[in-house]
Amino acid sequence: MSRRGPGGPRRGGPGRRPAPLPPRAEAKPAPAPDGSCNALCSYFKCLNNALVVVRRPSHGRMQRTAYCRWIGDECIAGSCQYASCNLKALLPDGGCLYVKEKRVERPEKTLEEIEAELKREEAEMSKIERLMRRRGYEAEEELL
Repeated sequence: MSRRGPGGPRRGGPGRRPAPLPPRAEAKPAPAPDGSCNALCSYFKCLNNALVVVRRPSHGRMQRTAYCRWIGDECIAGSCQYASCNLKALLPDGGCLYVKEKRVERPEKTLEEIEAELKREEAEMSKIERLMRRRGYEAEEELL
């Protein structure tokens, strides 16, 4: 048996090198559906170093859960005093800044749009009143 000399081939045959790994996809913030901070987000950090991600059965299948070793229960994420975000996106109320930025605020209606909507509603009410009179119902002025 010959010994492998310096610079000789290792496992896999002569000159074989492992294939390079594919590039990793860039991580994105993963807040909870209600917009609060999620302990399973890749940017969430526990300043107490007590966060552990465990797999627990839930409704017949395994599900990842954030577990706090310090309190011995599930992590409460953004409402914990030791919660932090690597992207500085954790808000004081426990929400995620990236979710709040994505929400598009509806522009306020202009005066012309409000007046047009009011006219449409009045026309619709007058049609209903006419139909009611045909059927024999009298509309009370107090209710209108």
